[in-house]
Amino acid sequence: MRSFFLIIITLQLLLPKLAGQEWIVPDDKKSKLSTFTFNEDTRKSGEKLYSINCMSCHGTPGKANYLNLIPPPGDPATVKIQRNNDGEIFFKVTTGRGQMPSFKNVLSSADIWHIVSFLRSFNNNYKQQMMPIITSSAYPGAIIRILVSFNPSDTTITLTASAIKNNTSLPVSGAEAKLFVHRTFGLLLIDEAKITNKSGAAIFRIPQNLPGDKAGNVLISARFTNEEIFGDVSTDTLLSVGVKTFPVSLIAERGMWNNVRKAPVWIILTYTFGLLASWGFILFVLMKLRDIFIIGESVTKQNTEQENLNSET
Repeated sequence: MRSFFLIIITLQLLLPKLAGQEWIVPDDKKSKLSTFTFNEDTRKSGEKLYSINCMSCHGTPGKANYLNLIPPPGDPATVKIQRNNDGEIFFKVTTGRGQMPSFKNVLSSADIWHIVSFLRSFNNNYKQQMMPIITSSAYPGAIIRILVSFNPSDTTITLTASAIKNNTSLPVSGAEAKLFVHRTFGLLLIDEAKITNKSGAAIFRIPQNLPGDKAGNVLISARFTNEEIFGDVSTDTLLSVGVKTFPVSLIAERGMWNNVRKAPVWIILTYTFGLLASWGFILFVLMKLRDIFIIGESVTKQNTEQENLNSET
C-alpha cells in the first residue's frame, strides 16, 4: 500500500513536467514557408478558421482567456508562441500533440497558412518570408498543378496532376492524393487516398446522396498527402456532384417561444402552470403580510386602549 501511494505521488509530480516539455519541430519542417503573401484577405479568412477550430481552447488572441488545461494551450498573441517561425506553427497545427488535435485531415494547407496569417497580425515585428514557387523534389524546378473533373456517366471524380516546366507538361505519377468536401466545421474525406497512374490521374468514387447546395454544387478540395515530395499544392473546385439540398431553419420544427403553434403541448402546459403557481405563491405571501399587518394594527389598538384605561383609573 505504501509503494502504491509513492507511485501516485511520483506521477503527480512528474506528469506536469512531462506535459510541459518543449515541443521540438524537426529541422526540415521549420523551414517550410507559405507560397502566397499574407494580406488582409488571408487574415480575415484565418480569423474565421481560427474562431471555428482554435478559439474554444486558445481563446481570443491577446485576452489570455484560453482553457485551463495541462499543458496550457497558451495565448497565440504571446511572445512564447510568436517566437515560433511560420514553419513551426504550421507543423504544430497540422500534426497536433497531446490534447491538441491534428488538423491535417480537417484543414487544407492553405487554410492553415491563413490561420498563421491571422496569428501573425498580433506581432508588430513580424516580417513574412515567402516561398515564391511551389517546389517538388520529384520534379525539380517544376510547378505542380492539380485539375479535378466530374464524370457524370459513372459518377466519379478524376484528379489529374501535372508538372509544368519550360512550357512543358509532364504527368505526375505515383503521387498519393486525397479529395475532401468542404463542410461548415472542416473537411470531409471522399473515398480512400488514391495513387496517380502513369497519366497522372486518380479516380475517386462519389458517395451516394452527398449533400450539396440548392443547385447540387459541392466544393471539392484536392491535395497530395506527401507534400515533401510532390509539393505543397492544393486546389478547390466547385462541382455539381451533390444532391440538391434546401436549408431548413433550425427552429422551423422546434421553435418553442417564438411561435405557439410550434411548441409542444407539454411545454405550454408546464410553462402555464408554473407561471400560475409562481404568481399564486406571490399573492399568497402578500395576503399573509396583509394579515400580519391587520393583526399588528389590532394589537396596537388594544394596547393603546388598555393604557388609556389604566391611566384613567
